[in-house]
Amino acid sequence: MSGWRLRSAAIAAGAAVGLALAGCGGGSNQAASEPSGNFAVDVSAATFPVKQVLAQHSDMVITVRNTGTKPIPDIAVTITDAGEGTSAQPFAEDLHMPGLADPSRAVWIVDQAPCPASATDITRDGECAPLGPGGVRQTGGPGGAVTAYANTWAMGHLGPGRSATFKWGVTAVQPGVHVVHYRIAAGLNGKAKAVYAGGQPLYGTFVVDISSRPRESYVNDAGQVVTVR
Repeated sequence: MSGWRLRSAAIAAGAAVGLALAGCGGGSNQAASEPSGNFAVDVSAATFPVKQVLAQHSDMVITVRNTGTKPIPDIAVTITDAGEGTSAQPFAEDLHMPGLADPSRAVWIVDQAPCPASATDITRDGECAPLGPGGVRQTGGPGGAVTAYANTWAMGHLGPGRSATFKWGVTAVQPGVHVVHYRIAAGLNGKAKAVYAGGQPLYGTFVVDISSRPRESYVNDAGQVVTVR
């Protein structure tokens, strides 16, 4: 197991635990009108390759479905670590060495985060829909679904029976065994809680082994790039 520990922010899935504002600054209160209560949600799919190699591009995909009878105010996912709490970057680990101005070191580079900057709302297929005329999206991090809360992406209102798919495209840059945690929320300030039908909070973990050998490839006679491993 790598000696570095994954650092990231935790979403408030239980009582009294709030989301930290990202270092880029505050902005308007995104959750001023958030209703209180539990919202039934199920994780339909959660995939991330458990075996990767350096420089490999992979997709981490989390699909959630509103299994309740009331609309979810703002479906969100936070990339988090139970041991580190709030602060630091997603898909990174903390290097415990004295004198470092920033101990966070990337394990994966985020090539593509959920939703392009020109997208908003959720289509019937659970993907991002285009912005309407004059639409504006929150800034301060990668991807159109980024929020003002650390390590958190939100895709907005999710009606009963509807699904939302969060997909991160990442490239591995740090070998070793690494752990990625995620939490699902129904809102951004902890009042609207995403829970399974039995009332348990929604969270999950990926344990990924990144090989120190980079992907090997060559160009064949047809001009195509062929990956050996």
